[in-house]
Amino acid sequence: MDQGAALLQWGVVVGASLAAVVSDVRTRSIPNALTIPLLVAGLVWTTWQGGIHALVDAVGGTLLLGFPFVILFLFFGGGAGDAKLMGAIGAWLGWKQGIVALFCVAAVGVVLAIAKAAMKKRLKFVLANVFVSVYTFLVFMLSGRRKQYAENEPASLQNPQQTEELTVPYGVAIFAGVCLAAGYVFLW
Repeated sequence: MDQGAALLQWGVVVGASLAAVVSDVRTRSIPNALTIPLLVAGLVWTTWQGGIHALVDAVGGTLLLGFPFVILFLFFGGGAGDAKLMGAIGAWLGWKQGIVALFCVAAVGVVLAIAKAAMKKRLKFVLANVFVSVYTFLVFMLSGRRKQYAENEPASLQNPQQTEELTVPYGVAIFAGVCLAAGYVFLW
C-alpha cells in the first residue's frame, strides 16, 4: 500500500473515532449510522485496494478488533457500539495494523479506568472487582458452565449504582488509542 492510501486509511479511522467519541461523550452511545457505513466502506475500500487477499485481511481485522469488545458486551455490559466501532476500524486496518490499534486502545482504556477510579478514590474497589470478575469468568468458562455465569456474576457487577460513577465513555479510549496507533505506525 502506498503512502497516500495509508494516510487515507488512517485518516478515515481517526476521523470516525473522533465522531464516535463526540457521540459517546454526549449520549453514551456510538450510533449504527456511523459504525455500519464505516464497516461497509472499509470492506469495499480494502477490496478495491488489494482484491480478495485484502478483503480476507479486512475481515480478519474486523473479527480481531471486534471480538474482545463483543465478549465485554456479552459478559460485562460494555457497549455494543464500542464493539461495532472496533470491528469497523478493523475492516480499515486489517489484522496486522489492527493488533497495534487493539493494544493501544486497551492500554489507553486501562489508564483511563485507573485514573477515574483514583480520582473517585475507588481504586481498591475497582481492582478487587476486576480480580473477582476475571476469576469468576475464567472458572465458569473453563469448567464448561457458561450458562450459569450470568446467574452467578459477582455481586459488585449486579449493583449498577456502585459502578455507574466509575464508567468512562469508551469512545474516548478508542479515539486516543487509534491516534496513538497511527503515530506508532507512521513513526516506526
